[in-house]
Amino acid sequence: MIRISSKRNKYTYNVYHVVKAFFPNEEIIQKVDEKQDSLVHIELPGGSCFSAAQGEMERGLNISCKAADAAAAFSGEEAYQQAVKKEITKQLYRYLSGATERSLAWGTLTGVRPTKLAMKKVESGMTQEETARFLVDTYYVSAEKARLACEVACRENDLLSRLNCTDGFSLYAGIPFCPSVCSYCSFSSSPIGEWKDRVDAYLDALIKEIRAIGRMAKGRKPDTVYIGGGTPTTLEPRQLERLLNAITESFDVSNALEFTVEAGRPDSITEEKLSVLRAFPVSRISVNPQTMQQKTLDLVGRRHTVEQTVAAFEMARGLGFDNINMDLIAGLPGETIGDMQDTLRQIEALHPDSLTVHALAIKRAARFGQEGRTADLHAEITGMVEEAYASARRMGLVPYYLYRQKNIAGNFENVGYAELDKAGIYNILIMEEKQTILAAGAGASTKILLKNPIIKDGGKEANLVRTENVKNINEYIGRIDEMIERKEEWVWR
Repeated sequence: MIRISSKRNKYTYNVYHVVKAFFPNEEIIQKVDEKQDSLVHIELPGGSCFSAAQGEMERGLNISCKAADAAAAFSGEEAYQQAVKKEITKQLYRYLSGATERSLAWGTLTGVRPTKLAMKKVESGMTQEETARFLVDTYYVSAEKARLACEVACRENDLLSRLNCTDGFSLYAGIPFCPSVCSYCSFSSSPIGEWKDRVDAYLDALIKEIRAIGRMAKGRKPDTVYIGGGTPTTLEPRQLERLLNAITESFDVSNALEFTVEAGRPDSITEEKLSVLRAFPVSRISVNPQTMQQKTLDLVGRRHTVEQTVAAFEMARGLGFDNINMDLIAGLPGETIGDMQDTLRQIEALHPDSLTVHALAIKRAARFGQEGRTADLHAEITGMVEEAYASARRMGLVPYYLYRQKNIAGNFENVGYAELDKAGIYNILIMEEKQTILAAGAGASTKILLKNPIIKDGGKEANLVRTENVKNINEYIGRIDEMIERKEEWVWR
């Protein structure tokens, strides 16, 4: 067990996640004690301790402890406290790295969007080499991951230059149903069999919200459209047609750079459904196996076969879909590097236009009895990620977007690879938060970029506002007018 005590709540997030990355299997108890002398005090397994004193932090920041107002050196209290938090994180990282004789691939970075830092530096005029060195020196990111972040940031920057980030927008519609719920899944989705009698009512509410967004966006055209979930192809063909009609009637998608339907589960894909998608301007779909090992599919609750994956992919190709993504997960229970190699061999035979590789989050891995194999799991996933990277390169796919999850196994990342002209632009927009995304559906999150920043609690400026739809499907249906009103308050403000 590890005990963490912080003088300020501000320090808890970074401290917890850095400690958790080094000790993924340890239970962590944390508290805030404003009366304690040290800024952070940590009791580690085996009796060793880490303590961060105010004076040590200020010396690390090159501030005199005798300064009458140390905050003045950082243009205000908030900037000063942010600097102290970063210094605590750096000193803690150095201590834990020495104590465990390990380093973390992403160093002290705990957020889900490490490429945002690289993007800012690239936009400011830094070269890729200078940006990579900044990430290594400032955040202790490994040289390999720093180069990856820079490569992705530059590619994102180029792709985003094709659209109007300031005045444009993207549209998301969510279908919160799946054929079955996978054991490792953290998304808000429900088995379609349990909701058969409510799917049309859900679509009624979703379409009402889509049409309302269409009125709010009158005169504007979406740059990208994304129908996700869940699994959109759990809908029946007539239901898919209803949804796509509502979108194309409410929005002019004639010039959209991308129209994605995340078909997803192979067992939900039929020729009739794909034909419905082909009748609309859908330009990109996903056929997601997660693995091509049948034993693993059975274990994690994906009720489809490897043969169904191949059949669904080839059916889509035969109907003319020329931009197909496939998702894989590294670190699924019981899988070895050899299993990943075999999966990649089968994926290469299909040759998708893009490939997204996820690392299983530790909290999911724990459900499968992998708590005691941290070292082995780290080595296995390292090998799997490297094999996936090499496979993507063999297929002519390059990394174009990247994100991380909290407690992700091995301190790794999720990476999207694609042919240069087949990258998923919506995926980049979600990660970089460069454009307004108007989202409809249960659990959908609208992100609105404001032209005039607002002042939030604590005096901080914000140019991004989020409005969240309720996740519960019945509540979403019953409160749809409220969901619409939440957006109307902010859209195009």
